[in-house]
Amino acid sequence: MEEQERQEFDLDDILREFSDHPQQAQPEQETVETLPEQMVSGDTIRMDALSGDTIRMDAVSADAGNTDAVPDDTIRMDAVRLPKGKVRIAEPLEEEQNTPEEEEAFPENWEPEYEQPIGEYVPPQPIVFQPRSRLRELKRKLVAGPEKRYYELAEKGLGKLQAAIFISLLVVLVSAGATAMYALGLVQENRLRLMIFGQLFAVLVSALLGSFQLIEGATDLLKGKFSLNTLLLFTFLFCCMDAVLCLKQLRVPCCAAFSLEMTMSLWSTYQRRSTEIGQVDTMRKANHLDGLCAVSNYYAGRTGFVRREGQVEDYTDSCREQSAPEKVLSVYALVALLVSVGIGITAAALHGIYAGIQVTAAALLAALPATAFITLSRPMGLLERRLHSLGTVLCGWKGVAGLCGKAVFPVTHEDLFPAGAVRMNGVKFYGSRNPDEVVAYGTAVITADGGGLAPLFSQVLESRNGIHYDVQELRTYESGGVGAVVDGEAVLVGSLSFLKEMGVEVPGGIRVKHAVCVAIDGELCGLFAITYEKVKSSVAGLGTLCAYRGLNPVLVAGDFALTHSFMRSRFGVNPKRILYPNREQRLAMLEAEPEEEARTLLLVTSRGLAPFAYGVTGARALRTASILGTAVHMTGGILGLAVMLIMTVLGSLELLTPANMLLYQLAWMIPGLLITEWTRAI
Repeated sequence: MEEQERQEFDLDDILREFSDHPQQAQPEQETVETLPEQMVSGDTIRMDALSGDTIRMDAVSADAGNTDAVPDDTIRMDAVRLPKGKVRIAEPLEEEQNTPEEEEAFPENWEPEYEQPIGEYVPPQPIVFQPRSRLRELKRKLVAGPEKRYYELAEKGLGKLQAAIFISLLVVLVSAGATAMYALGLVQENRLRLMIFGQLFAVLVSALLGSFQLIEGATDLLKGKFSLNTLLLFTFLFCCMDAVLCLKQLRVPCCAAFSLEMTMSLWSTYQRRSTEIGQVDTMRKANHLDGLCAVSNYYAGRTGFVRREGQVEDYTDSCREQSAPEKVLSVYALVALLVSVGIGITAAALHGIYAGIQVTAAALLAALPATAFITLSRPMGLLERRLHSLGTVLCGWKGVAGLCGKAVFPVTHEDLFPAGAVRMNGVKFYGSRNPDEVVAYGTAVITADGGGLAPLFSQVLESRNGIHYDVQELRTYESGGVGAVVDGEAVLVGSLSFLKEMGVEVPGGIRVKHAVCVAIDGELCGLFAITYEKVKSSVAGLGTLCAYRGLNPVLVAGDFALTHSFMRSRFGVNPKRILYPNREQRLAMLEAEPEEEARTLLLVTSRGLAPFAYGVTGARALRTASILGTAVHMTGGILGLAVMLIMTVLGSLELLTPANMLLYQLAWMIPGLLITEWTRAI
């Protein structure tokens, strides 16, 4: 039968075609006969939809006996050619009744395994773009945490603290000048009482400027804690009592030393607030967070620092933790108070109540050098300014302690040469080998080695529509090359010096600083000129990692070009500080991951090696400065208490002059300030 031509129907034509009034159909359109009932099987209807508002019905021959072409579970609505004028109207189908056997096969409580009824349209589920969803979640947490805290601190500001520090420093200078005049005998006796009033007024002004510190010390005491500000509160009380007694005895009190301690306490508060502002400012601007965790027994029994995705809670949960040096100083401050009061009681028993108050005030001033207030806050403040520019935040004191000790830092090819830092400048082929074959062999070996050059050579191979080969007997050489068997031929890939060591004849006159050479069966076949761009972050990061004892960078990058001579010339570091693991160790380190409950030690909001490297080395410098500063100031305080006890026992109270007390404080400020500079040189 001749194939029926395809026809298009609009909506009105379709309605007329299937309406109850077949006589309204257009005469020029061919009628469609319903299929015989024996050809109806299954429960699927196929209707091919075309573009626009048309429906396509394929024309087939009206052979009622030919049912092989139609699957058992398909009903095709096809146009059948009949003699003109004849139309067969399908009778309505009777409702199907289940047989007893079918009713037994489907129990009364039976439910289908699918949730949607057959034929109901299920819209496709939207594909969630995970990076964007993670970014939204990160921003939500940052707004609720660090950004909210940032605006709270910004509202307080630093201007009032700076003004208080400046005025307090002027008070110290004026008090120190008056003390020096008194020590040199330049104060007349009739002006002595005025000078004592002036010293007492200076103490009150210092206390007014540092009222927040004194209130904080009293609050800590009510909470069952003892801090340096609590000790400063008791020092203020005894200095005021001593100044009042000085009016009766016409003796100059040691007010300059107290004003100096109050100035250092104000400076400490300024450092702490500016440090927190810098940290939350770094966090609130983050578009991503990378964390650093410690993995034990990472390489040669040493701890390794491994990167993973960071969380905002890693910072917020650790920023309020009290450091170990702070706890030690708090305990020392309580002991110093008790010892000072004990020395005062001894002086009162030996020399009278007035002497007891004078000795107690002097002992409290000597028990705590002024720079003890900034021995922890200033090193952290200096370090935070450096880390803020790099986008790094330390996760509390536990994070600082976790970054110390003997450890290794894995360095990848991306750390040394980020995307775009390695480029191919040109290629030269030697011998009679097909250039495409040379490129394919070299790419196969480099890709199997897994080095940082693999993407670059793979791109060259794809541009030439090259063939991908498998390699056998892959071997890495310490002299800067790799070898393997490709398609039954020995292939060596490496530097010119490596090929010469392997006995490959190299033509003279080659003046390429960095090149990857490919030798096949002992013959030089290709030379690829490579340019390694210097990246400031990589140079600085690797340099600071190599400068610290107990910390070694370990190369997990499988690039054979990263030899000792290359690292020295390109990065200016001592290659002996860098560890070169073998292939098996590299693969094991790349697969090593921190435990899920492992603590995050620091967070980084920017890319590159330097933010991680300076975070690790900065934490080590901070820990050293904090421990050393705590030890030095405790030593100075213990020596001061010992001197007070000796002078009390010997009865040499005339040596407790304001000039001597101020000189003692200034003497211990020199090592204290030098130690706080420790973190500036990371």
